[in-house]
Amino acid sequence: MSVLVITEHIRGEVRDITRELVTAAQDLDGPVAVAVIAKDPSALADAVNVSGVDEIVNVAVEQEEFENDVYAGVVEALAKEREPDVTLTGFTVNSMGFAPAVAARLGLGFASDVLSFRQDGDGLVAERSFYGAKVNAEVEFPGKAQVVLMLRATSWAPAEGSGNATVSDFQAPQIESRARHLEFVDVEQGDVDITTADFLLSVGRGIGEKENLAQFEELAEKMGGVLSVSRPIVDSGWVPNVRQVGQSGKTVKPKVYLALGISGAVQHLAGMKTSGTIIAVNTDAEAPIFNVAHYGAVADLFDVAEELEKLF
Repeated sequence: MSVLVITEHIRGEVRDITRELVTAAQDLDGPVAVAVIAKDPSALADAVNVSGVDEIVNVAVEQEEFENDVYAGVVEALAKEREPDVTLTGFTVNSMGFAPAVAARLGLGFASDVLSFRQDGDGLVAERSFYGAKVNAEVEFPGKAQVVLMLRATSWAPAEGSGNATVSDFQAPQIESRARHLEFVDVEQGDVDITTADFLLSVGRGIGEKENLAQFEELAEKMGGVLSVSRPIVDSGWVPNVRQVGQSGKTVKPKVYLALGISGAVQHLAGMKTSGTIIAVNTDAEAPIFNVAHYGAVADLFDVAEELEKLF
């Protein structure tokens, strides 16, 4: 199956989701083209010329930053002319502004928040979440020659290594954009930025009471790390959401992620499962966190914390 990957970039930097899409495309054993839609697409070519990319398609537009009408018009034109079997975008705010519209206009198969997919004969089967990620189900696309999939970030590792892709140009159609990018407004980071930490000590509802947080914050500091939390801790109002890891919080990739008392809901795993080394401690041997952990212990988190305090 031929694949067209739509590059996502911001402020002149290609986002990791683009290289994750390239990795995902390898599952289909077909040629992989990466479309770069930008004012100067050649400036981003090196960042997407990674292992697994066969062709880079440069599409020059007037806009420096993302505008949904521009992307919708370009991707629609690419889909018509190149007829890729599968078009991949990230399940991101930007892509939600054009990918569903393109699929609807052209009558293509479509699925968002995709966790995995596979080729099934001449067709495609995608897995996605429903009902607030409480249920996963498979989606088929009978009678659809082309499919658009929006893939959940961090579900695949970013592609690495130098590529040897050919480069071509595609003439963007004339598009009247109804939106204008004005400026970026950065969110205040608060007292910490967990996305830059090499070591995160993360706690969940297993700590029991708010008063216990101080113990783990001190332990994280002693170990040279930063305290992060799962969503229930933020929902309880115990800490601000700048420390939350997960789909509705921050996506993190520390060298070491120590999870204490975190069961591992799908939303949480989406935010940390590409960490370098994941160590999980939970009293429930069936906790989903153990499915992504490199090391795990079925133990009481307070007992483990006590032993760690003796070492630091």
